[in-house]
Amino acid sequence: MPENVTFNHTLLLILVIAAVTFLLRALPFLLFKGGKTPDIVKYLGKVMPPAVIGMLVIYCFKDITLTSYPYGLPAFIAAAAVVLLHIWRRNTLLSIGVGTALYMVLIQFVFK
Repeated sequence: MPENVTFNHTLLLILVIAAVTFLLRALPFLLFKGGKTPDIVKYLGKVMPPAVIGMLVIYCFKDITLTSYPYGLPAFIAAAAVVLLHIWRRNTLLSIGVGTALYMVLIQFVFK
């Protein structure tokens, strides 16, 4: 720990982070007390997850160079594994976890 950071500073930082996290988690319950969720929030809840996944896919493939070794093979193999595993098991966490682990194994040990 840097010498200019004291225990009290660290404790205060942790408490502020905890309070902000708690308030962010409680905010929907405070805003929508009557149990009536606005239509815009329902709409965003429906369209945002696929949009975020799409952006992540684009981000993952943006730096692939198809003209030099390994020609994007680790990313394409891992993506195919994610798609096939998700079609088979319908478990997002499992699909993403296995795909990430497979990609790391491929870039660290197979396509060096």
